[in-house]
Amino acid sequence: MHTPLRKMRVEKELTITEVALATQIDVGNLSRIERGKQITSLDNAKKIAEFFGGAITVMEILYPHQFMKSGSKAA
Repeated sequence: MHTPLRKMRVEKELTITEVALATQIDVGNLSRIERGKQITSLDNAKKIAEFFGGAITVMEILYPHQFMKSGSKAA
């Protein structure tokens, strides 16, 4: 199952590169954040949430596994 961040990006039909450029976060780091493999800083989480206009929260970005359905894993 996808993290809330990956789900949001796919729903908005954006590439990871587009989000990385818009938020000024390295694409590799953003990929790991999106897959739930890396915890990001509060500042980066705020940048991402602002980019998506608040449609995803800072908490969903910082703690993605808390917002995924039980039994699912990050892809």
